Amino acid sequence: MASYVDSTLLQGETVMYRARISLWSVGHLIFFGVLLLVVGIGLIFLIWAWIRYKTTEFAVTDRRIIAKTGLISRSTVELFLDKVEALHVEQSVPGRLLDFGTVTIRGTGATLEPISNISAPLVLRKQFMQAADLYRQKVK
Repeated sequence: MASYVDSTLLQGETVMYRARISLWSVGHLIFFGVLLLVVGIGLIFLIWAWIRYKTTEFAVTDRRIIAKTGLISRSTVELFLDKVEALHVEQSVPGRLLDFGTVTIRGTGATLEPISNISAPLVLRKQFMQAADLYRQKVK
């Protein structure tokens, strides 16, 4: 099964960077899953953590930002690079130490799209800035 990002790429569009949620954000599910594995219900927590990790996608392409969360109930955000006003990164103290945080995309027209628990959010912001800069140079 192809990823959501790969299935929605436009003709000639290439992915420049892919981000995932941090494993720390599902750490509590893994902990309880391992702890309760003996009882039998721990497998449910482990499957829940795996699904949450695998069904959250975030990518920066040479034209857009694409974000998708969820398996059955899906939430997607796709913004062209020239429609993004700002990319805001928020990290708590544990987030700084473990390198994860919330990335909020501010699009034109007051669109705010927060995506929580993204791994390496500062790298994501840097990749976005590079992609936006290349896009602006191409458009000129």
